[in-house]
Amino acid sequence: MNERSPRRGFASRPADPDQWIKAADNAPRAADVAAFTARLTIDVTPELRGRIKIAAFGRGVTVADMLRELLASEFPSTPGDPT
Repeated sequence: MNERSPRRGFASRPADPDQWIKAADNAPRAADVAAFTARLTIDVTPELRGRIKIAAFGRGVTVADMLRELLASEFPSTPGDPT
């Protein structure tokens, strides 16, 4: 009864990190590639989170849309990048 289950834990490390990272580069199976999204989690202070939310509200956009636009402008696609 004291034995642990041999199952992988929720936060266990992948056996092959390089393959795990490259797996996200594969095209999604859905017909609409635009529907493919990935979640990005960052840690910010509560004060910064509040300022971001207020700025998005003032611009009449969602926080997600505002941050997507910011990231796209900071990291534009370059020739040869997969689309």
